[in-house]
Amino acid sequence: MQKLLAALVLGLCASAAHAGPNLNIGTVYDYMDGDKSTYLKRVFNSGDSTAFVRVNIFEITFDAKGNTTETPLDSAGSDASQRKGLVASPARLIIPAQGMQATRLLYMGERERERYYRVRFVPVVPEKEDQFNVSDADRELYKQSMSAGVNIMTGYGAIFFVRPKNTRFDTKIQDGPTEYRVANAGNSTIVLDEFKDCSVKNESDCQATQKHHLRPGMSFAFTKEAGRVYRFNLVEGSSSKEVEVKK
Repeated sequence: MQKLLAALVLGLCASAAHAGPNLNIGTVYDYMDGDKSTYLKRVFNSGDSTAFVRVNIFEITFDAKGNTTETPLDSAGSDASQRKGLVASPARLIIPAQGMQATRLLYMGERERERYYRVRFVPVVPEKEDQFNVSDADRELYKQSMSAGVNIMTGYGAIFFVRPKNTRFDTKIQDGPTEYRVANAGNSTIVLDEFKDCSVKNESDCQATQKHHLRPGMSFAFTKEAGRVYRFNLVEGSSSKEVEVKK
């Protein structure tokens, strides 16, 4: 590992200027089904320098008004077997330029209700306390190479849903004369994906496409207007069906 890292860093130093790492985390919404306890998340680096990435996890909770609170979880501290909630293994990634690495998200603890997390992938310049397996010499070489060019270190975050063990979907539809309402009476989030509001006569006359997540107990409604058609995919876990609504 040390020899490989040294070669990567020396290759960086040979370049007079570079854009730095450029991360791509794929989908920004990920879901762990009720019968699963692990999820493989791949992270790509399309930049021209090695990315040292720290994985940070925050649990998202909602109050009665829907306001959110994010609580940081320790993914790299104590023994993983002693932690509860969502854990990233590994929580530190070294991704070469034009390469890919993966971290496995593991959930440990009870699953009687759905839980929500924000998983952030943050590129950093490695320090001793970051727990990357990097020698002092290689660390300094990397710092020098990064300071040689103009670098924008941008982190990315994904929202992660952990479904309850006994997942139950129960979607209620109310199609009234002027209003269409979708309510989630189950115990896990449903998605109204690629929601489109378009003119019947002119298919290019559309509002911006949207995605709506309905947590348990939530509902979504829209007013049906004459001359407009509404289309979306109703996603319940691995099941998806197309829906079209007109007045």
